[in-house]
Amino acid sequence: MRVLVRCCWGPLPGGGCAGRRQSPQWRSLVGLSGSSGGEDGRGARVREKPPWRVLFFGTDQFARETLRALHAASGVLNVHPSCLPRWRGPAPIIHTVLHGDTVAGVTIMQIRPKRFDVGPILKQETVPVPPKSTTKDLEAVLSRLGANMLISVLKNLPESLNNGRQQPAEGVTHAPKISAATSCIKWEEQTSEQIFRLHRAIGNIIPLQTLWVNSTIKLLDLVEVNSSVLTDPKLTGQAVIPGSVIYHKQSQILLVCCKDGWIGVRSVMLKKTLTATDFYNGYLHPWYQKNSQAQPSQCRFQTLRLPLKKKQKKKIVAVQ
Repeated sequence: MRVLVRCCWGPLPGGGCAGRRQSPQWRSLVGLSGSSGGEDGRGARVREKPPWRVLFFGTDQFARETLRALHAASGVLNVHPSCLPRWRGPAPIIHTVLHGDTVAGVTIMQIRPKRFDVGPILKQETVPVPPKSTTKDLEAVLSRLGANMLISVLKNLPESLNNGRQQPAEGVTHAPKISAATSCIKWEEQTSEQIFRLHRAIGNIIPLQTLWVNSTIKLLDLVEVNSSVLTDPKLTGQAVIPGSVIYHKQSQILLVCCKDGWIGVRSVMLKKTLTATDFYNGYLHPWYQKNSQAQPSQCRFQTLRLPLKKKQKKKIVAVQ
């Protein structure tokens, strides 16, 4: 989120005197009439400082020349939902959840020409990340924090600007945009914890996806597997490999093997949304009937490999 902050009494971009007399427009903005408010001065509302004009930009896709002009004329603040210099870039909240950070925060900083998220820090606050938070959950927390911080900075903007500090050179990490390829589960490489983090981080933007018998399938509702389920002989007595899919009738979930264990799936999308039971009745059970001699390791999800062109087309801009 970009915030343009303009001081109404500052010098004009093309020059001008810093001590020029305030215009009638400014007087009307602060509640003064053309005169002193009448012979007795009643009705005049005087503020100690002129108001600040604030514009919010909801996207990073604005012209570079426009941003340069605005910066030269007024100065620009950025309300960034991370503790800079950690997670510079357009998707800081997603990467906070994706990497399992236990602390998040908001930074109010000054924009510098040509590069984002590198300017002086005016204010920074941290908050603990609640366990199992989704990107949407954390975004709500940081939005409220950022709003309060911005108001605090604007109330004392000259002082905030004077007290700005440079970002440290250590601890820099980057939060690039998320693409559709990020949602493709790598069963042989990712642990159950990594898959759950991925689901919490991007599941509300793009569902996790995998490959089932040459068809793309999206995993909509992921759940942790109860320890009692893991003692089922169907799991312990069979040779399984990452990606193996087993329907657990008592829990009515699909159990999918990953690098270090199992995840549970309650619903999927394959042409349409299906519960785990629907998927078993319509796809898993017929597959076993057709391949009666097959082992569970042969009935599996496989990593979806998206073509390069498709990845470029499906790039998702995550502006926070």
